[in-house]
Amino acid sequence: MATFLLEVGTEELPADFARLALPQLELAVAADLESSRLEATGLRVTSTPRRLVVTVTDLPLQQRDLAEERKGPPAQQAFKEGQPTPAAIGFAKRCGIEAAQLEVRETEKGPFVFARTLDPGRPTLEVLTELVPRWIACLQGRRFMRWGEGEARFSRPIRWLVALLDDTLVPVELTECDPPVSSGRLSRGHRLRPEAITITDAASYGRQMAAADVQVDRDERGRWIREQLETRAAGLGASIDLPEALFEELIDLVEAPQLIEGTIEERFLSLPPEVLSTVMRSHQRYVPLRLPATSSDPLALDAHGSLLPRFFCIGNGLAAAAATIQRGNERVLRARLADAEFFIAADRRIASIDRRDQLDRVTFAEGLGSLRDRCERLEWCTDVLLESLALSDACGSHARRAAHLCKHDLVSQMVGEFPELQGVIGGKYLLAEGEPRPVALAVLEHYLPRGAGDQLPASEAGAVLAMAERLELLLSIYAKGERPSGSSDPYALRRAGNGLLQILWDRGWSLNLLALLERACRHWALLLPQYQLDSSSLAAELAEFLRQRLVSLLEEQGVAVDLVQAVAGSSVALERVLSDPADARQRAALLLQLRAAGSLSAVQAVVLRAARLAEKGDLPPGELCAATVVNPSLFSSPSESAMLAVLETLEPIVCGSEPQRYAALAQALAESAPVLAAFFDGEQSVMVMADDVAIRTNRLNLLGVLRNQAAVLADFSRLQG
Repeated sequence: MATFLLEVGTEELPADFARLALPQLELAVAADLESSRLEATGLRVTSTPRRLVVTVTDLPLQQRDLAEERKGPPAQQAFKEGQPTPAAIGFAKRCGIEAAQLEVRETEKGPFVFARTLDPGRPTLEVLTELVPRWIACLQGRRFMRWGEGEARFSRPIRWLVALLDDTLVPVELTECDPPVSSGRLSRGHRLRPEAITITDAASYGRQMAAADVQVDRDERGRWIREQLETRAAGLGASIDLPEALFEELIDLVEAPQLIEGTIEERFLSLPPEVLSTVMRSHQRYVPLRLPATSSDPLALDAHGSLLPRFFCIGNGLAAAAATIQRGNERVLRARLADAEFFIAADRRIASIDRRDQLDRVTFAEGLGSLRDRCERLEWCTDVLLESLALSDACGSHARRAAHLCKHDLVSQMVGEFPELQGVIGGKYLLAEGEPRPVALAVLEHYLPRGAGDQLPASEAGAVLAMAERLELLLSIYAKGERPSGSSDPYALRRAGNGLLQILWDRGWSLNLLALLERACRHWALLLPQYQLDSSSLAAELAEFLRQRLVSLLEEQGVAVDLVQAVAGSSVALERVLSDPADARQRAALLLQLRAAGSLSAVQAVVLRAARLAEKGDLPPGELCAATVVNPSLFSSPSESAMLAVLETLEPIVCGSEPQRYAALAQALAESAPVLAAFFDGEQSVMVMADDVAIRTNRLNLLGVLRNQAAVLADFSRLQG
């Protein structure tokens, strides 16, 4: 058994590629080794900013021999008078053997010709020579490049290649690179160490790289970084503000991590904490330090009491230069924070209401007017939502004021420099100017959620404004004629649709989205006459889009596909789905609960048997009352009366509005199973498709009403099992 090493040395790789290339590389190597009959127990891939590394331990020195047996033509076609026919000769040739080596064996279908072949294993060294270029070429990533005159494409130029099987060089040449790269033993250490490193054998690679100040193992780098950050922060009585995305990036920015602690001038703690954190995390890749036991106020105007005037950074220099690196990072941070301080001071000299007027000079999108025009449309949406939701007067007042001012910070110098702070800065400016706190908080929250997994608005006014913002965006961009398609969604319309539904669900609000869309589309047709909108078609298209978003969200929350389709799929009327999206979610949750408890199948059996026959009738889907369509005087069996009694029991449940009505409906349907069985199969069963038209229609209506009542819960025909 041997150890294989592959190191692809490059110029500095983007941090995301250094991470995302690893699962691709591992999958390709594992698949190719298996298909090449090279079984190995230890495959590991890792990376640093300047290299991708594959190590395989316990690799055999030769492929496993492959013995195969192939079945050929019938013996009577393969041999004539003991001599091979062209059929036998051709079969033998395809198998790589002589015709004399063919065997005749008896099978269930008579004698057939068989060929035994043996593909002897090739040396592993020879196989790896062919596989390595394929592994490198299969990697995918963003913004690949060509360099020099070559045709090779990679994230960054490939500069060296190490390929060893134990201490034997695996000959590989990347001819499409410029200059061509051939495998060798020479690697590179830390970028500040100019000398090359000769790798003696694959097993000693990690040890030799560590001696050259390179921690090759990505997982070990991550463990060291997190442990050092948390330990040092605990010693300062603080905790680290380290999002997972920043942590992953830090791992892939350094080969020899070292922890450097810097200080922040006290005067900068007068800036909002989000400003300091954004500058440090997003712009400089530093780690802010939070003080413990502090309440997080999203509208805090300064960082006193929330942030420590220190920061950590993960350096990639040599230990001897740590003090110099610290001073350099402090100087850079000081300059960035001084800029932020200047921008805030400049912004505060202009009232937010005056900044709103400046929105008239900024185009929102071609054909949709300015940002101020958008604000006015957003205010209309806010008014309509407040009418529909019947919230308190105080909430309405705050939401309307927030809608009027919510985009003012888009023309501030602060957001111009730090666009990720839009909304946050707007809310803080308003609070500082004396606006009510709920107004400022609503402005801050109206961008929430910013994406999957993000927090939702915590205040009622913020939730209303966030919904209005997403509704306006969907209406305006759809009116403009643009649609999300495939991976292209430049206006993040899918995210807007998701956010609209998530907020409704989170607040527990009941809202008829379909009626809202129809009303809004009529208004948009008047606002944007240049597009000659058909308001009915636009509303239907937006409604279908929101149905798709609702389906997607339910599936992402772990609801089985068939359950989602039963409550919100294409077979369910849009009005049923969007008249109350919270209702659809409640029904999906109930079906999930019933399936987990094993009781869904009983309900399903009752409904489907009735529904299959009901299709032969013509009862409209909306008919829920048996009294108007069933004539008891036509009954000829007690089973019919029992069925009518079930329908009369179900009717107040399906027509009610109590929160528990769906659970009650499911239970009542399950309990009606014996009645339905007696109707179809018992001693007092009836023939539904009777010759008498009136009796047949009466019985079909019984089943049709049951089907319609069950459909209030779900379309049971979409369920599996």
